[in-house]
Amino acid sequence: MHPDVDHVALIQAEWRRERPDIDVSPQAVIGRLHRLAARLTAELTLVYQRYGLGEGEFDVLAALRRAGAPYERAPGELAAHTMVTTGAMTKRIDRLERAGLVTRRPAEEDRRARVVGLTEAGLRLIDEAFTAHMRNEHRLLAHLSPEEAAALQTLLTAWQHRLDGTGSTHPTP
Repeated sequence: MHPDVDHVALIQAEWRRERPDIDVSPQAVIGRLHRLAARLTAELTLVYQRYGLGEGEFDVLAALRRAGAPYERAPGELAAHTMVTTGAMTKRIDRLERAGLVTRRPAEEDRRARVVGLTEAGLRLIDEAFTAHMRNEHRLLAHLSPEEAAALQTLLTAWQHRLDGTGSTHPTP
């Protein structure tokens, strides 16, 4: 295979042959992003697994750590910070609590509400895991020049804002 011809380019060529009436040019971006996202997820989860964590558990511990001392958040707040449903959050918290990495306690302002917090073991684990995670992300981005990484960040941020409806819907010239 020629170095400029990858899996996505082959798929596009097949579709152009079979359905020349349809513009398949979006696959050049979407298809590659989809494949890249799957590859990046696999590379990131390898680090989490070394610490006995899944992606979801890492996200919960990281959200608690980012809260700052005393490293606590309400379950609904955790769900918002990790973009999962409260039901999925409950399952993650249950697993982390069984592992001794988080605790739950009644909220001071409303005894019916709960607060989730990192244990000492959870704090140590997320600090170690996050350090390894950032080393891994630096390793993955090292395949791009600093200029390429900055340009990609700008493009992806703009695209995400437009898709989310929080930015301009028209590209700037």
